[in-house]
Amino acid sequence: MSNVPSLPSDMRAALQRAAMPDFDRWLRMVYATGGCARPVRLHGERITVDAGTGELLDVYRTADEPTGFLLTACGNRRASRCPSCSATYKDDTYHLILSGLRGGKGVPEDVGVHPRVFVTFTAPSFGAVHSHQDDRPCRPRRDHPLCEHGRRMGCGARHEADDPQVGQPLCVDCYDYRGAVLWNAHAGELWRRFAQALPATFARALGVSRAALRQCLRLSYAKVAEYQARGLVHFHAVIRLDGPAGPNDRPPEWTTVSALEQAIRKAAASVAVLVPAPSPGPAPTLKWGSQLDVQPVFVAQSLDGVTDERVAAYVAKYATKGAESAGTVDHPIRRVRDVAFLDVTEHVRRMIYTCFVLNGLPQYGDIPLKRWAHMLGYRGHFSTKSRHYSTTLGALRHARASYRADESWKARDLPDLPAEAITVQDWQYAGTGHRDGEHFWAEVVRQRISTVRGIERERRSKSA
Repeated sequence: MSNVPSLPSDMRAALQRAAMPDFDRWLRMVYATGGCARPVRLHGERITVDAGTGELLDVYRTADEPTGFLLTACGNRRASRCPSCSATYKDDTYHLILSGLRGGKGVPEDVGVHPRVFVTFTAPSFGAVHSHQDDRPCRPRRDHPLCEHGRRMGCGARHEADDPQVGQPLCVDCYDYRGAVLWNAHAGELWRRFAQALPATFARALGVSRAALRQCLRLSYAKVAEYQARGLVHFHAVIRLDGPAGPNDRPPEWTTVSALEQAIRKAAASVAVLVPAPSPGPAPTLKWGSQLDVQPVFVAQSLDGVTDERVAAYVAKYATKGAESAGTVDHPIRRVRDVAFLDVTEHVRRMIYTCFVLNGLPQYGDIPLKRWAHMLGYRGHFSTKSRHYSTTLGALRHARASYRADESWKARDLPDLPAEAITVQDWQYAGTGHRDGEHFWAEVVRQRISTVRGIERERRSKSA
């Protein structure tokens, strides 16, 4: 009898996968995807020809691969779904935001002198919750009043930022869950109305028409949505003043950060969304919360504001997070009876239930709240930007794909591509995800790549 302990089944499967003849080639594909957790398998071919001469330059077919397929990254932005692709999305977002603040990626460096601010838009209160406020208790009064349900409207405790109680209602029966879900569902519309109102507010402040304003000034922005611990969405946005031609054009000398801040505050206070009442009574009016934070964005850390790198890192961080950061799940919920078995807090469970309840009311027939119940009602994009803010994520992906294609071409010692070379591709979907024994190796690859990138970032920061 052997004294060697038996291995767990997943480790045995990983070792068996490593013993297969196609493992080396498969592992190189995994490295090419960055250690993607849910890669897409493709069947097909790619042919490169010289359009001028008709000469066949290169042929690639998955039928010639030991694996019989090609792996490509899933591209999911959510860290909870794919840490590898999420890291790439985060890096792309960082460079997109930073290029709109200091130039680069096709944006002139002069954009760094344009007036710009970093704005945080919050949701209003729908009920008292446990909060984290530095070293202060979440409700510092000793004489906490009782709500109508006999609960104290304060706990007097000092909560750390990661305390699971933070964001939870002091009384779930007092909390306005309908209002909270409806606000999440209309937060995107509230932002759209703000983006429309801001130029008009600026024009009124200057005493000119919007048409006249467009002849001398353009407002550009990039924003990201973040979930607070209480399950409500708030937005972080970079808003910048440009000349009429966009980032290539300086705004007029009379534009200032102070004027931009005043216009933002007036526009935010002026917009509202009127929605049907969920029950007999007045229709609720949804507005921004009173906590509107506006900070100038500077390059120098000594100035009274935030630095461009810090803003870019902050926005990129939340671009890869979803509603799961508020304690909910990262997948749709099909049936209301499944809500009772979710591993979530009571607060989140009630918000999800409320989505299903409101979804059944005829006045909300045009809002698919059931579809977005796992998002606590929010149905907007997590990151958006105006057309002229900076480069696009698509342009960054295209540049990266072109670079990798050139590197692959050179690695195979092929002659330089002629100017008239064209590539024709034909791919068919063959499956998603790793198979038995492959997840272990993909995670090893992801961690190795992440370590190398971390070392390289540290080296660049020290040499800067």
